[in-house]
This record gives sequence, C-alpha cells and structure tokens, in this order.
Amino acid sequence: MTDPVISIRGLSVAYGNHQAVRDVNVDIPARQITAIIGPSGCGKTTLLRSISRLIELVEGIQVWGQVIFEGQNIYDSHVDVTEIRKRIGLLAQRPFPLPMSIYDNVIYGPRLHGERRRKILDAIVEKQLRAAGLWDEVRSRLHAPASALSVGQQQRLCLARGLAVEPEVLLCDEATSALDPISAQRIEGRLLELKKDYSIVLVTHVLRQARRLADYVIFMYLGELIEHGPANQVFHNPQEAKTRAYMEGEFY
Repeated sequence: MTDPVISIRGLSVAYGNHQAVRDVNVDIPARQITAIIGPSGCGKTTLLRSISRLIELVEGIQVWGQVIFEGQNIYDSHVDVTEIRKRIGLLAQRPFPLPMSIYDNVIYGPRLHGERRRKILDAIVEKQLRAAGLWDEVRSRLHAPASALSVGQQQRLCLARGLAVEPEVLLCDEATSALDPISAQRIEGRLLELKKDYSIVLVTHVLRQARRLADYVIFMYLGELIEHGPANQVFHNPQEAKTRAYMEGEFY
C-alpha cells in the first residue's frame, strides 16, 4: 500500500441512540480509488461523510475517534472546517447544479475564495470542464443555465465545480446511481483518469462498479469494518466469511 492520504483511527458515529459506525480503523491510500462496499444501511455513507466532517451537518450526530489528514486530526477543535471541506470534496448521489450559468457554477468556489481575475477564471472553467469530460459539449453555451443540461451532464458539471477548488481528496457518494448507463460510464471514465491527481473514495452499492474501478476495498457490515485490502485480494480471496457471503450475493 502506498502512503495513506487519510488514516482513520477508532472512528465511531452515532445518530442519537443509533450507532451507525463502530470503531473503524483503516488507511485510505493516496492516488487510488478506494471503494466502500456493503449492504444497505451498513454505514458506508456515514463513514464517507465523516472523512470530510460533512457528517456534522446532520442534527444530533456524535463522532468519536480520529481522521488524520495532512498530519492532523480533522476533528480537533482548532481545525478550520471550511478548509477541510475544500480540500476533501464531495460528489453527491444526485447532481445539484446551482441556479446560475454553467460558467458561474464552475467558478463558484474559486470566486468564493477570492479569485476575481477573469483570465484565471476562464482558464479554470476550461480546465475543469475538460477534466469532467464536458468541455466539448458546452463550450459554445457556457453562459446558458446549468438547469438546461441533462442529468448526466449536470453530474459532470458538479464534478467540475468540485474540482475547481483543487481538492486533494474526492469523495463520491453513489455518484452514478441516479444516472443512465451511458452517463454513469462517462463518470466512471473520468474517475479512472482523475486518480492520477486525486485520491478518490467511492461509496457504491453495485459490486460490478467496484470491481471495475477500485484499487482498494473497504467492506462494511452493520456499522463495522469487516475487511479491507487491495481490490484483487478482497474480491478474489476474501479472508472473512461475511465478505465471502456478500460477494456471493447471500445478502444485499
């Protein structure tokens, strides 16, 4: 395993009286795609959103343990949460383009952080729309409403918007589940290319997708981390009985 980009130590998360994640310890490798898999309700999304402190947006949440990023625990009291959420971005399950133009969607983050130079903003728009595989489709209508795009295009626009603030880690929460197969394939292709420059953590309920994309796999069951390791090992030679049962389709 390469040096981890994130190290999770003793992480537990509870919603009121319900403990969704229990004592998770795992390292997330840099410049790879890590897939978090497991049946519905097993804690996949909770674990994912804990990595960037987005979990705290849920009322009544409680978090224990550590998420170490760049040598510091992101849950320490002195940490700038806004900065963490900038450096660890999220591509959500459904696209949420902002009610503005395609161009303004992409530069929303850089502009929020103080960038005003038009030449720089223009360069960011082209670079990130290219990275998201959308530039050729929208280059002639950058100032058209983002809402006019198809759902698949909107999701790639949201990817470009997330990349525009130059995160180091990209979290994807079932980012293709609302898309048609062709649009999903385009997002998958983007992620495979982006891992050269980003560390990607992907929650997916589709084992075929995890097999296609993952370099590293985390298997969750009932809030616990059951097994983790290189994708080839977990998929083809799982060490735990629950992992084998899940791979063989005994529960979903």
